[in-house]
Amino acid sequence: MAKEETDKELYKQFLEGDKEAFEKLVIRHKNNMIYFIARYIRNIQIAEDISQDVFVYLLVNKKQYDFQYSFKTYLYMIAKCRAINYLKKEKQVISIDDFENLKVEDEELEEEIFKKDTSKNIRKVLGQLKPDYQAVIYLTSFEGLKYKEVAQIMNKSMNQVKVLINRAKKKMKILLEKEGFSYENR
Repeated sequence: MAKEETDKELYKQFLEGDKEAFEKLVIRHKNNMIYFIARYIRNIQIAEDISQDVFVYLLVNKKQYDFQYSFKTYLYMIAKCRAINYLKKEKQVISIDDFENLKVEDEELEEEIFKKDTSKNIRKVLGQLKPDYQAVIYLTSFEGLKYKEVAQIMNKSMNQVKVLINRAKKKMKILLEKEGFSYENR
């Protein structure tokens, strides 16, 4: 069984002219990135378009990636900027409180975080959180990113991210208890 290549290895292969390596990166990250963007945009079709735009940006500006950073972090930083630019252009409010209307192809993503019997209520509670709280929970819990990576994506310091996570968890606990659920702070 062959070892799966890392994102950085694939990106290096892409820089050397291997188009298949780029396609592997797209396949690997497309669905989760669409889901991430949709949390800002609240429209899955527009999120798909922005996702494509992110990958086109990578194709056109392929030498801008700094290998000292995680590829995933770089990708999500571009995605976040594109989503915010879209919202500014459309003058929409950044809010991601409508999880029920999102169509997610990668259902395993949610199953890792939410138990089947409480996921609807947890999503409802997440939707009541401030956008920064939602983003920090998504990036750490759904994407499994480290605080340092989250800080880079959100353009915040490590201490700010730690405070955001702490406040988001406290707010979630309060809201979940209002809904009649106990919450374990992990």
